Amino acid sequence: MQEPFLQAIPILKKIESYGYEAYFVGGSIRDLLLNRTISDVDIATSATPEEIKKIFDRTVDVGIEHGTVLVLHKDKRYEVTTFRAESQYKDYRHPDKVEFIRSLQMDLERRDFTMNAIAMDQFGNLKDPFDGKTDINRKIIRTVGAAESRFHEDALRMMRAVRFVSQLEFSIDKDTRNALFQHANLLHFIAVERITNEFIKLLKGTAKTAAISILLESALVNFMPNPYDTKYSLTKCIHYQIDILSEDQMWLIILYFQNGDPAEYLKKWRLPNQKVKYLTTCLRSLKVRENREWSELTLYPLKLQMAIDIEMVYRTLQKQSVDNVDDEISNKYERLVIKSREELQVGGNDLIGWFNRPAGPWIKEALNIIEEAVLLKKIKNSKDAIKGWILNKCNHQQEQN
Repeated sequence: MQEPFLQAIPILKKIESYGYEAYFVGGSIRDLLLNRTISDVDIATSATPEEIKKIFDRTVDVGIEHGTVLVLHKDKRYEVTTFRAESQYKDYRHPDKVEFIRSLQMDLERRDFTMNAIAMDQFGNLKDPFDGKTDINRKIIRTVGAAESRFHEDALRMMRAVRFVSQLEFSIDKDTRNALFQHANLLHFIAVERITNEFIKLLKGTAKTAAISILLESALVNFMPNPYDTKYSLTKCIHYQIDILSEDQMWLIILYFQNGDPAEYLKKWRLPNQKVKYLTTCLRSLKVRENREWSELTLYPLKLQMAIDIEMVYRTLQKQSVDNVDDEISNKYERLVIKSREELQVGGNDLIGWFNRPAGPWIKEALNIIEEAVLLKKIKNSKDAIKGWILNKCNHQQEQN
C-alpha cells in the first residue's frame, strides 16, 4: 500500500471506531492498481457530514450539501464524503437531489466508470462489484451500468472517457463508445470551463492521437469551444507525431493551423491571460523559426522553456526527430552572453552621464544598440568596454555627418 493510503488509515480507523463504514474510493484505487503515483486519496463513509464533524475536531465544510467534509489530520487534508444516491439530472450535469445513504454498493453504483467504482478498506481488501479491476487489466473504459443513463446524468462524462483514453492509454468499451457517439450533442449543456479542464488533461496525456480521433469521429468536437476552428486544427494535428508533446506545445500546434486571431481563439476556451500571452508569443516566434535557424537575436527575447516549446513544435511540423531538443536549445541558451536586459552592465543613468543629455526616447534606442552589440559579442558586457564603444560609435557618426 502506497504512503498516501498509509497516512490516511487513521482517518478510516477513527470513523470505524464510532460504528460507521469507511473506505478509500475513486481514482486513487484505480491508480494504485495501475502502479501510478498517487498524490492524494478520497474517503467515502456511511457517516453523515454532521456525524463526521462530531468525530473529528478539525474539519472544514467544502461541499457539505453534497456530503463532503474536509478532515484535517496532522499536515494533511482529506475529503470525506458520505455514501449518497442521486436523483434526476435536470441540466445533464448536476443532480436535482442528493440523498445520504448507508450502502457502499449504492454509492458505487452512481459513479461514472467501473475503474473508478472500486473501494478499498484499511487492510487493502477491494470492494469491486462492477469488475473494475478486470476492466483495468484489460485497459477498458466502461460505464457503471447503462452508458446512455450515465451520460444523460452527466454529459461531461463523455469528455472524461476520451480524456482517460489519452491519460491511461485505454480504449473505450463498445457499448460505452456507441452511447458516446449517439449522445455527443449533450455536451452543449456543459460549461466551457469544464470542457476546457477535461481537454487540458487530454492534452497532457500520452495517447493524444487516439483520444483526439474519438473527439472528431464522435462529433464531440462540434460542441467544444470554437467548434469549426478546433475541428480543423485537430484534424490536421493527428497527422503528426503529437503524443510526445506537452500541453503548451499542443496548444501551439493547434494555434498554428488557425487562420483567425490566436488570442481570441484561446480566450473562447477561457484560458488564463498569462497562458494566452505565452502561447501567442510562441506562435509569432514559431513563424520566425520556420524561416531561419536560431541565433542570438531570435533566442534572446524568449524564455528557455518558450524556445524549447517552439523547437519541439517546429520539428514536429517538419516531421523531424525531437530527440535531444531540450539539451540542444538549453546549450544554445546558456551560450548567450546575457539572458535579459537586467544583466546588461549599463543603464539609462550611465548614458545620461556619459552624453550629458536629458532623459528621452534616445536612451531606449541606445540601450537596444548596446544590447545587440553585447549579444553578438562585438563588445564585452562591462561598463568600461560599453562606454568606450558607444562614445566612439557616436563620435564616428558625428564625423560622418
